[in-house]
Amino acid sequence: MFTGIVQDVGTVVAIEEREQLRTHVVSMAPAMREGLTLGASVSHNGCCLTVTSIDGDNVSFDLMRETLRLTNLGDLAAGDRVNLERAARFGDEIGGHSMSGHIMGMARLVEIDEAPNNRRLWFELPAALARFVFDKGYIGIDGISLTIGEVEAERFCVNLIPETLARTTIGERLPGDRVNIEIDPQTQAIVETVERVLVSRDRSAGGA
Repeated sequence: MFTGIVQDVGTVVAIEEREQLRTHVVSMAPAMREGLTLGASVSHNGCCLTVTSIDGDNVSFDLMRETLRLTNLGDLAAGDRVNLERAARFGDEIGGHSMSGHIMGMARLVEIDEAPNNRRLWFELPAALARFVFDKGYIGIDGISLTIGEVEAERFCVNLIPETLARTTIGERLPGDRVNIEIDPQTQAIVETVERVLVSRDRSAGGA
């Protein structure tokens, strides 16, 4: 489990290609490596990956074809930066919201509104995910726990404070860029439950 509070930004220093598998080697700060062991979980842009090797500052992670297809990690090249978060431990403060590290899809940045001391980003979201997005609800964007500002027909926005822009990679995003999306699991459960109940009622009414 993760909290959506990005702890550091790492740099991809190498990418190793193998048949149907890719390994990312990421330079991580000493504080992020403290107590890190093989098999540990680390969120990369919101995607949960497993540590496969540790060599000094460099930590390796394997990515399967499905991970590369569903997330923007497949777009990364050596030199790119990624948002990092270590797995939460029992007793840790949940500063954001509960996140699983399982990316459900991607959204595309379509507009940036600049204002004094903050920035508003508008994203287009696939219809399959849009039904889970509500004003003032939670959403995970590239591993960052954010509150949804507004929702329109085919897009939504989030408002970013200087601290978020400084501590994560989201301030580097430009229109056209794709970001990883994790829907709030509680919202997803409620929406899907209501949908099932409504479908069940419609079937019952049709058979009456």
